[in-house]
Amino acid sequence: MKNIQFAHFDKFNDAANYSKVADNIYQGPDEEHLFGLSYELEEGEDSQYPLEDILDKFYLYISDFEDEEVFATSRNVTIELSGELEDIKAATAAIIGKRVYNQEYNDEEGVTRVRLIIE
Repeated sequence: MKNIQFAHFDKFNDAANYSKVADNIYQGPDEEHLFGLSYELEEGEDSQYPLEDILDKFYLYISDFEDEEVFATSRNVTIELSGELEDIKAATAAIIGKRVYNQEYNDEEGVTRVRLIIE
Protein backbone atom coordinates (compact mmCIF):
# COMPACT_ATOMS: atom_id res chain seq x y z
CA MET A 1 0.00 0.00 0.00
CA LYS A 2 1.26 3.43 -0.83
CA ASN A 3 -0.07 6.98 -1.13
CA ILE A 4 -2.04 6.41 2.08
CA GLN A 5 -4.19 9.44 2.85
CA PHE A 6 -7.30 10.48 4.69
CA ALA A 7 -10.45 10.36 2.57
CA HIS A 8 -13.61 12.37 3.11
CA PHE A 9 -16.98 10.66 2.72
CA ASP A 10 -19.89 12.98 1.88
CA LYS A 11 -21.87 11.59 4.81
CA PHE A 12 -19.37 13.22 7.20
CA ASN A 13 -20.94 16.56 6.20
CA ASP A 14 -24.19 15.51 7.92
CA ALA A 15 -23.68 17.40 11.21
CA ALA A 16 -26.83 15.86 12.70
CA ASN A 17 -25.25 12.38 12.55
CA TYR A 18 -21.47 12.92 12.37
CA SER A 19 -19.31 15.09 14.57
CA LYS A 20 -15.62 15.73 14.09
CA VAL A 21 -13.70 14.61 17.18
CA ALA A 22 -10.14 15.05 15.86
CA ASP A 23 -8.45 15.84 12.56
CA ASN A 24 -10.27 13.68 9.98
CA ILE A 25 -11.80 11.46 12.68
CA TYR A 26 -15.56 11.45 13.23
CA GLN A 27 -18.08 10.06 15.66
CA GLY A 28 -21.05 8.50 13.91
CA PRO A 29 -24.70 8.06 14.81
CA ASP A 30 -24.03 4.87 16.79
CA GLU A 31 -21.24 6.69 18.68
CA GLU A 32 -18.60 4.69 16.82
CA HIS A 33 -15.41 6.47 15.81
CA LEU A 34 -14.44 6.37 12.15
CA PHE A 35 -12.34 7.87 9.39
CA GLY A 36 -11.96 7.62 5.64
CA LEU A 37 -8.82 6.14 4.14
CA SER A 38 -7.58 6.01 0.56
CA TYR A 39 -4.53 4.21 -0.77
CA GLU A 40 -3.03 2.61 -3.84
CA LEU A 41 -2.22 -1.09 -3.97
CA GLU A 42 1.24 -2.02 -5.13
CA GLU A 43 2.18 -4.81 -7.53
CA GLY A 44 1.42 -8.20 -5.98
CA GLU A 45 -0.97 -6.83 -3.35
CA ASP A 46 -4.69 -7.48 -3.23
CA SER A 47 -7.64 -5.98 -1.39
CA GLN A 48 -7.09 -8.31 1.58
CA TYR A 49 -3.40 -7.91 2.42
CA PRO A 50 -1.78 -5.88 3.91
CA LEU A 51 -5.11 -4.25 4.89
CA GLU A 52 -6.13 -7.23 7.03
CA ASP A 53 -2.88 -6.98 8.99
CA ILE A 54 -3.43 -3.25 9.60
CA LEU A 55 -6.95 -3.97 10.86
CA ASP A 56 -5.59 -6.63 13.22
CA LYS A 57 -2.66 -4.55 14.45
CA PHE A 58 -4.79 -1.52 15.31
CA TYR A 59 -8.07 -3.28 16.25
CA LEU A 60 -10.05 -1.62 13.44
CA TYR A 61 -12.72 -2.84 11.05
CA ILE A 62 -14.09 -1.79 7.67
CA SER A 63 -17.37 0.02 8.24
CA ASP A 64 -18.07 1.37 4.74
CA PHE A 65 -16.76 1.45 1.17
CA GLU A 66 -16.68 4.27 -1.34
CA ASP A 67 -17.66 1.68 -3.95
CA GLU A 68 -17.93 -1.88 -2.64
CA GLU A 69 -18.29 -3.35 -6.13
CA VAL A 70 -14.79 -2.22 -7.19
CA PHE A 71 -13.11 -2.78 -3.82
CA ALA A 72 -11.75 -6.21 -4.76
CA THR A 73 -10.63 -5.22 -8.27
CA SER A 74 -9.37 -1.62 -8.12
CA ARG A 75 -5.77 -0.58 -7.47
CA ASN A 76 -7.08 2.62 -5.84
CA VAL A 77 -9.11 1.94 -2.73
CA THR A 78 -11.24 4.22 -0.54
CA ILE A 79 -12.76 2.76 2.62
CA GLU A 80 -14.08 3.84 5.98
CA LEU A 81 -12.53 2.28 9.06
CA SER A 82 -13.98 2.24 12.56
CA GLY A 83 -12.76 1.41 16.04
CA GLU A 84 -11.91 2.90 19.41
CA LEU A 85 -10.72 6.51 19.21
CA GLU A 86 -7.26 5.78 20.65
CA ASP A 87 -6.76 2.88 18.22
CA ILE A 88 -7.75 5.10 15.30
CA LYS A 89 -5.34 7.82 16.43
CA ALA A 90 -2.54 5.26 16.70
CA ALA A 91 -3.33 3.83 13.27
CA THR A 92 -3.53 7.16 11.49
CA ALA A 93 -0.33 8.39 13.13
CA ALA A 94 1.42 5.21 12.00
CA ILE A 95 0.21 4.83 8.41
CA ILE A 96 -0.89 8.17 6.89
CA GLY A 97 1.72 9.23 4.34
CA LYS A 98 3.63 5.96 4.73
CA ARG A 99 4.16 2.81 2.71
CA VAL A 100 2.79 -0.39 4.25
CA TYR A 101 3.48 -3.91 3.04
CA ASN A 102 3.93 -7.51 4.13
CA GLN A 103 7.37 -9.08 4.16
CA GLU A 104 8.20 -12.76 4.42
CA TYR A 105 10.97 -13.83 6.78
CA ASN A 106 12.29 -17.01 8.35
CA ASP A 107 11.92 -17.23 12.11
CA GLU A 108 14.52 -18.78 14.41
CA GLU A 109 13.12 -22.24 13.66
CA GLY A 110 13.32 -21.75 9.89
CA VAL A 111 9.56 -21.33 9.46
CA THR A 112 8.52 -18.77 6.85
CA ARG A 113 6.30 -16.12 8.39
CA VAL A 114 4.91 -12.74 7.32
CA ARG A 115 5.31 -9.43 9.13
CA LEU A 116 3.76 -6.04 8.56
CA ILE A 117 6.23 -3.31 7.60
CA ILE A 118 5.37 0.39 7.93
CA GLU A 119 7.93 2.79 6.45
